[in-house]
Amino acid sequence: MPTLLTMPQHLDGLRAATVALARYADRAGLGAPVPTTPDWTVRRLLAHQGMVHRWATRILRGEPAAPDAFGAEGLAAPDPVEWLREGAVDLAAALHEAPDDLDVVVFLADAPAPVCFWARRQCHETTVHAVDALSAVLGRLPRAADIEIGDELALDGIDELLCGFLTRPRSRLRAEEPMTIEVRPDGSGRTWRVEVGPGPAVTRCGPPDGVDDRRRAGADVVLRGTPVALYLSLWNRSDEVDVSQGWRDASAITWD
Repeated sequence: MPTLLTMPQHLDGLRAATVALARYADRAGLGAPVPTTPDWTVRRLLAHQGMVHRWATRILRGEPAAPDAFGAEGLAAPDPVEWLREGAVDLAAALHEAPDDLDVVVFLADAPAPVCFWARRQCHETTVHAVDALSAVLGRLPRAADIEIGDELALDGIDELLCGFLTRPRSRLRAEEPMTIEVRPDGSGRTWRVEVGPGPAVTRCGPPDGVDDRRRAGADVVLRGTPVALYLSLWNRSDEVDVSQGWRDASAITWD
């Protein structure tokens, strides 16, 4: 699963998402509910993201990680936004310092080299949670026009979800009768075909075949939209592209 962006691009994405998350959190207020993650407040969102940054930093440095302790620290922080920023700065430093041949754990199917993996993962982790913070400001699910995310980053995040997360043995994306879901971002020159059956999904990516008719293309479901609209919808942060409730339940990515 080669990344679609370079390491510097992922680091830029991480920085931009951290800035956006902090800005939206300030605007919404710590007690505001988060429509995209209904059980959370903004304070809990910040504690979660700051915990993940610190956890990833410890992995990159080969140090013991204590996610529960980090999360509790975030919930108790007098200034959760500043606490988030501190963790993100430390994470960026760890990524910059890591050698190209770093040998640490990765957890997605067919993952890139560890340093590239962690830069990509934290870029999209933080971007998606910045969208959560935006939803707290808006009081609703966001749409592509509400947020500044570039098409290239969105395509890279679609690729990580479809090729990395949903093909893992633990993925809940299953179907008793085999079916194919085709994802076609408008104007991108890319397509992803997700073959779903009783076992782990298989995702194939490449240029679109130019056939719009679903039956002739061999896909049972075709999802189309702008890259950003698809990114938000496939990551269950928007309803701009009509994905089924079954997709939302089966593709949800959770911390456990």
